[in-house]
Amino acid sequence: MSTRQPRVLGIVLAGGEGKRLSPLTADRAKPAVPFGGIYRLVDFVLSNLVNAGYLRIVVLTQYKSHSLDRHITTTWRMSTLLGNYVTPVPAQQRLGPQWFKGSADAIHQSLNLVYDEKPEHVVVFGADHVYRMDPRQMVDQHVESGAGVTVAGIRVPRVEASQFGVIQTAPDGRQIERFLEKPVDPPGLPDSPDEVFASMGNYVFSTEALLEAVKVDAGDEGSVHDMGGNIIPMLVGHGAAQVYDFKDNDIPGATDRDRGYWRDVGTLDAYYDAHMDLVSVHPIFNLYNRRWPILTSSPALPPAKFVLEEPGRTGFAVDTLISQGVIVSGGISRKSILSPGVRIHSGAEVTGSVLLHGVDVGRGAVVQNAIVDKNVIIGAGVELGVDPEADRARGLTVTPGGVVVVGKGERVLD
Repeated sequence: MSTRQPRVLGIVLAGGEGKRLSPLTADRAKPAVPFGGIYRLVDFVLSNLVNAGYLRIVVLTQYKSHSLDRHITTTWRMSTLLGNYVTPVPAQQRLGPQWFKGSADAIHQSLNLVYDEKPEHVVVFGADHVYRMDPRQMVDQHVESGAGVTVAGIRVPRVEASQFGVIQTAPDGRQIERFLEKPVDPPGLPDSPDEVFASMGNYVFSTEALLEAVKVDAGDEGSVHDMGGNIIPMLVGHGAAQVYDFKDNDIPGATDRDRGYWRDVGTLDAYYDAHMDLVSVHPIFNLYNRRWPILTSSPALPPAKFVLEEPGRTGFAVDTLISQGVIVSGGISRKSILSPGVRIHSGAEVTGSVLLHGVDVGRGAVVQNAIVDKNVIIGAGVELGVDPEADRARGLTVTPGGVVVVGKGERVLD
């Protein structure tokens, strides 16, 4: 039996605007949004691909991509000796003076990358989800099945189906019969009537099937040129699509608590909730799995520091992720994420919050239920996240879940 691995090209779709994450995406692409203190959202998909041994990866970018391009080119360096690479590819307008019109059009305009690499299969993954996955297992099923495309599906309660694109399978639980966009009352799974498959936005294509599908789609004037909305239904109609059950994915070092974890952080509340998953005593998503690490580059900053021990003025943190360069100077942090370079001054209290790089929390300030973007200054005695109406009066974003969001570089001084 041959042990030869198929030749696989990884394509990461990273061109989304991420409007629902505004103001975090006011100055950066969604996949470049910081997460978990030291990471960017794109680090999760790239870590999954690289940990699996897929080392030839193109990242298709478009909107406000400078920080994303810089992060990829400075962080994700492969061995050129072995011909491996992770490279950002902007919209090149190879087929005319137009930007990407959708995720399928992004691939169609970038087919030169596929022709150059000559892969047997193409892994097409999204860039803005928080999860661990070994894509080799999905590729193995895809190769064995002979399908044109295999779609990763995660089991969700049937009552939540209206929040997702849903995969309806044949009675064998594998062949995809229909692709349903946010259905109200879809049929349950053959082996679990109270669950449905939600599409994870991760696909494995045979190269021939991908090339043919995106070319046909490019000529369809009625198409919105979307992978999930157009390409997959096309291949479903041809009987060439199968589902991969994410629950079967086995990650080395996974715990029972974080097994099968996947979060779409497309809204501010989902982004906040995914961070709160990280700071429990036994994290729902375990960043400490050394057997399947989430990889990134770390800033050249000194270790975190806690100073002062006086009554009412002691620097400490509990249930908090502390990054490099953080100084907690007589303040308190509870159930929060402190990104590199954060400073918490005497008497300040930070609770249930996500502070991105370089945030400065002034003396006696109170910050709770907040997402605070890079280089924000919060003045002495300011209360943030305590009174939503007061936060709205400051012109700040308050989410439906009651989380206050401060945009990059703002000053909240009163």
